[in-house]
Amino acid sequence: MCVSHEQDQGEAPQAGAGRRGFLRATALLGAAATAGIALPTAAEATDSGWRPDPDSRRFTLAVMPDTQYLFDGPSIDRTPFEASLRYLLEHGKDENIVFLSHLGDLTENGAPAEVTAISEAFRLLDRRGVGYSVLAGNHDVKSSTDDQRGSTPYLEAFGPQRFQGRPTFGGASPDGYNTFHLFKAAGREWMVLALDWRLSAKGYAWAKDVLAQHPKTPVVLTTHELVVEDDTLSDYGQQLWDQLVADHDQIFLTLNGHYWPAGRATRTNAAGNDVHLHLTNYQNRYFGGAAMIRLYRFDLDRNVIDVETVSPWILGRASKGLNELERQEMELSGDADRFSVDIDFADRFSGFAPVPPRPARPVSKMLVPGTVAYWRFESPASGTVRDLSGRGNDLTLVSVGGGTLGWSADHHPDQPGHGSLEFQGYKSPLTGAYLRTVDSAPLNSATFKSGYTIEAFYRVPADWDPDHNAWSGLVSRTGTGGAAGKTADDPDEPLATLSLSDGPGPQWAVRPLNQQGIATNWGDETAREVWWHVAVVNDGSHTTMYVQGCPVARNPHATAVGITSVGLPWLLGGYEYGGKIDQILHGRLGDVRIVERALPVTSFMNH
Repeated sequence: MCVSHEQDQGEAPQAGAGRRGFLRATALLGAAATAGIALPTAAEATDSGWRPDPDSRRFTLAVMPDTQYLFDGPSIDRTPFEASLRYLLEHGKDENIVFLSHLGDLTENGAPAEVTAISEAFRLLDRRGVGYSVLAGNHDVKSSTDDQRGSTPYLEAFGPQRFQGRPTFGGASPDGYNTFHLFKAAGREWMVLALDWRLSAKGYAWAKDVLAQHPKTPVVLTTHELVVEDDTLSDYGQQLWDQLVADHDQIFLTLNGHYWPAGRATRTNAAGNDVHLHLTNYQNRYFGGAAMIRLYRFDLDRNVIDVETVSPWILGRASKGLNELERQEMELSGDADRFSVDIDFADRFSGFAPVPPRPARPVSKMLVPGTVAYWRFESPASGTVRDLSGRGNDLTLVSVGGGTLGWSADHHPDQPGHGSLEFQGYKSPLTGAYLRTVDSAPLNSATFKSGYTIEAFYRVPADWDPDHNAWSGLVSRTGTGGAAGKTADDPDEPLATLSLSDGPGPQWAVRPLNQQGIATNWGDETAREVWWHVAVVNDGSHTTMYVQGCPVARNPHATAVGITSVGLPWLLGGYEYGGKIDQILHGRLGDVRIVERALPVTSFMNH
């Protein structure tokens, strides 16, 4: 759902957004790193700690593959690595970076000096409290061993003791080589399961136990070896799939390094769901990969993960002039390096962590100050539908050509009342049924000089046909412009109607008190077989239409005050032309509310 600009600030941008700002900011970081700026002090860490937004539906998981050539015996160079870490610190807020996962082969030989160097570099994150995980690759430990190998320089530097007390640290296997990490994002818990280069039987048992203890947590599995190239798993990767990934639906994404070039695979697990398996490694590229980072930008509103691969160190050197290889490498744009993954998160996680349906909300919660009419349809309509606002704007059923209204428990997921009326209108011959306010309804004479908000939930079926169903009303006021003495434009049009155009899309056409003609707000086309919320808001001088809480493009700037009335009823599901019923809605109508003032988006019924 859309929110106001004031509320939307601070959420992570979509992939590709603000590229010029990104380059400029990263250049400064890279230059600073090259100049050898000191590590942050403890006081600095307190002032500028790592605070990702746990509720934003946009967040970023940062991934760093093999850095071994930067930490190789006498040629250790921490600068590119620290530039990438500084990027995370600098852009943590605007990117909403929640976690960093290193994919192993931190070093070339696993020697004490190499491990110490990268361990010291990681202090940049330690001092700011950034959540991250590491795991051993075949160059960090003896490659012929598994996670039962015992003590190593890697384990001494990056064992469980390093992460104890961190908010994101969940725990480690008894051997210390496997860890799991939990973070909150998009209002729920997520896990990074970081597994050793080679799992033993004990390692597999530990991993399965961790998953069993967190049965409703989506999991990103990180390890050093799994995908070997596009659509292909290594022998060990296939073993990992068969023994762990395939039978655990929680694992929806795996990330590994080790091989190059970058590649992707997709496999269907035992639950019938896709698992995305990504190989990312750039050690074969210029400057040993230059500590490139891959940014996985999750957007749960768009149901997508946008992926981008960059080298903050090379970008930071741009102001000094780049050599030929740096120009090629600073930002990768190949299909395996910059892409999007479409995931319907709610559907993908429904097998192990279904999103509970939003419960019905009591009528009293919907009666905001200024409510003049509120109708909801939690049972079939008989002769009368009561106005739940208590203002006496009850509705009566009108049948045309023997038509009736159906009822359904189907409703918009954010609708307060759990039910809807099914209108079955048809243009020629005109048939169907609709609702009208009783003759004594106060709403019939209301003019809304100080403003108004009209809201409705609707859904049109797959067989909706513009030739037979277009221009039917969701909510409309009867009485013509001619009857009100306002003859500009078409005098036979009703005084106000929130209708569905031939798109179908919502259209608000009204004769305001301050003008002769018709003022019109146009919404975009809205898909069939989908529930929509529409709101028309007038603040006493201007009218804005919202769909799903988002303002539409075609909102007029002209002043519009109130709604002209000749004291005649309002209709739900019906539309009059020339004072006679002309079209009846074909679709479902949920809760409808009219308030005699402008409501903010946060007070809409779908909020």
